[in-house]
Amino acid sequence: MKKYILSRIGYMLFTFLIIATLTFFLMQTLPGSPFNDERLTESQKEILYERYNLDDPVSVQYFKYLGNILKGDFGVSFQFDGRPVSDIIGERIGASALLGAQSLIVGTLIGLFLGIIAALRHNTFIDYGAMIIAVLGLSIPNFVFAGLLQYWVGVRLQWLPVAFWEGFEYSILPTISLAAFVVATIARFMRTEMLDVLGQDYISTARAKGIHDIFVVLRHGIRNAMIPIITILGPLTVSLMTGTLVVEKIFSIPGLGEQFVASIMTNDYPVIMGVTLFFSILFIAVILVVDILYGVIDPRIRLSGGGKD
Repeated sequence: MKKYILSRIGYMLFTFLIIATLTFFLMQTLPGSPFNDERLTESQKEILYERYNLDDPVSVQYFKYLGNILKGDFGVSFQFDGRPVSDIIGERIGASALLGAQSLIVGTLIGLFLGIIAALRHNTFIDYGAMIIAVLGLSIPNFVFAGLLQYWVGVRLQWLPVAFWEGFEYSILPTISLAAFVVATIARFMRTEMLDVLGQDYISTARAKGIHDIFVVLRHGIRNAMIPIITILGPLTVSLMTGTLVVEKIFSIPGLGEQFVASIMTNDYPVIMGVTLFFSILFIAVILVVDILYGVIDPRIRLSGGGKD
């Protein structure tokens, strides 16, 4: 297990290096300049380019960029007059993390419930109803769903705030917007896996031994059906990260997503790269945790070659 984790960490570092390199060179291809203010003279622009080392050759900028990352320095913002990117991330991660965590927890719990109920009531009205919800959740983009919730729940019914971030009630609509996709994905996977597991021989054997259906489902059905669910939780977490980019903008939430979109509009390269790398680190960490959870949930799965831990 220790060897496996060390090798995975090595892969993570290599992957992170590739992402950092691609992000840097993609920023070089963006059109325009971070200093597009028409009131700036050419000499003032030259001073700004020199101040932020943008007049250096690209190769020099690249190695400085990598060296700073190794020291945990993502650079300084052009938009906020030299403010460290790490400070901006630290200031805005709270709202994004809360929104993402709420969406993942709510979506996973509801999705599991719908998937299990649909499998246990296969080919009934409950099964069809759960799958209709799943299809709608997958078909409707979260930004469209967010707009619908704002109009009907916020404007017409006035049950919840339409936008801004001033308390828990302000997080409910964006959480529902993001959780819809999670509910749909988890429900579909859980239903499929539960149907497969419930048709296995060991389930029939357990029932033949007189074990009550509830214990069969809890001990054998749900546990084995959860393994693929753990697999998709990683990509789902990442999709929530990217989903917040638009939803935060729609609901005017002061999170990383809202800042990321604003930075793209102003060509604030350090913030764009810093937020991208921050999301990449989270994604890589989530993948590692998912791999480790495989072995925790099902000891039969060997994490290293040759069946040896």
